Amino acid sequence: MIKKFIRRVLRFGKKSGPQIIPKSRHGISREHLSSGSLRVCDTLQNAGHEAYVVGGAVRDLILGVVPKDFDVATSAPPETVHKLFRRSRLIGRRFQIAHVMFGSETVEVSTFRSGAAEDKDEHGRVLRDNAYGTREQDAARRDFTANALYYDASNETVVDFHGGMADLSAKLVHIIGEPGERYREDPVRMLRAVRFAAKLGFKIEPATRAPIRSLGKLIENVPAARIFDEMQKLLLSGHAKNTLHRLREEGLHHGVLPLLDVILEQPLGMRFVNLSLEDTDRRALEGKPVSPAFLFAALFWHEVLATWRAECAKGAHPVPALHKCMDEVLDEQTKKLAIPRRFTTIMKEIWLLQPRFEQRSGKRPFATLSQERFRAGYDFMHLRAKSGEVPMELAEWWERFQDVPHDQQVEMLQEPKAGERSTTRRRRKPRAETPLAP
Repeated sequence: MIKKFIRRVLRFGKKSGPQIIPKSRHGISREHLSSGSLRVCDTLQNAGHEAYVVGGAVRDLILGVVPKDFDVATSAPPETVHKLFRRSRLIGRRFQIAHVMFGSETVEVSTFRSGAAEDKDEHGRVLRDNAYGTREQDAARRDFTANALYYDASNETVVDFHGGMADLSAKLVHIIGEPGERYREDPVRMLRAVRFAAKLGFKIEPATRAPIRSLGKLIENVPAARIFDEMQKLLLSGHAKNTLHRLREEGLHHGVLPLLDVILEQPLGMRFVNLSLEDTDRRALEGKPVSPAFLFAALFWHEVLATWRAECAKGAHPVPALHKCMDEVLDEQTKKLAIPRRFTTIMKEIWLLQPRFEQRSGKRPFATLSQERFRAGYDFMHLRAKSGEVPMELAEWWERFQDVPHDQQVEMLQEPKAGERSTTRRRRKPRAETPLAP
């Protein structure tokens, strides 16, 4: 009841103007901002422009989460921002913004948009959005209420146009405006709704959720590069497992990972993917480096494995068959996800190492150990063992083999299996000496 009352009070501001929320209620001080974002706001305001930290950073600070980056919204056009900051650049055609660099920090600075899209496709998706407007118009065109909170560093207040504070209190992901129209403008908002809900532990507000399943196919009209960017954020959020399962519940995976149904309906596949996601989430939340290539390799592995086994059953040679299957799966998936070549190269190297781990005789194990992607390939194989796909004894053997001295490694080598050609070179017998000619 208290939460409902707070929401009514805060939403009353939608009719009479924005709510100006003091520091005593939101708890954000200037010291909580990054040095770069604070400098951008101060410089723009001193030059006579409006400037606010906006979006996810404000939301996260209110929730007590340390933001990964800080975005600034301003009344200044991009060209003006570029002139005010020596180390800056303008990027984007669909949505032109300025990137201002301060050492390792990059602050994204966007000019207030009016919401009057310059160009749309036949489905209603916005193709260009460079019509500038007021702060009020800019707030109305943002995606969710919790992302339309503007922090004014000059007086440490938060400006709330759409009841974002109330929705944060109620733990709701709530879209601004008519949901169907907003999703048609940018279908990626459906993916973002699920990602935010999973990351924050929120519920999707009923009206916001209602059209998602019926409009999910619109994601297929979004450029593959944008889908990949959103999927990378999803997978590296520290909540990838929960988010992927929620994507499947909403039917959104069909436009992103259509093979997710196949994977999760197979006990081994589901166990392997869940273990991979759990491991990635743990590393992300601990602040450890996470490899998107490793995770994509895990997501697509069982599709590669199934097609590879089918080819081998037809009598194909295993190694060429594996190369063929990898290319086929990646060609199909990159139609929906524009996975960069630098990632697909690593994915293939991880996959190609898997059959090599079965070879534990002769010189093969030493050659495998010297591979650049050995550690990633081993971690991948260890997850396969934990899921029951390969014997745990295999993972334990390789765990010991890579750590013991060379003489013990030699002792660990196994005898070649029947029909397997040994790779150990035999010593040639010394030739009999030829007598010198008289």
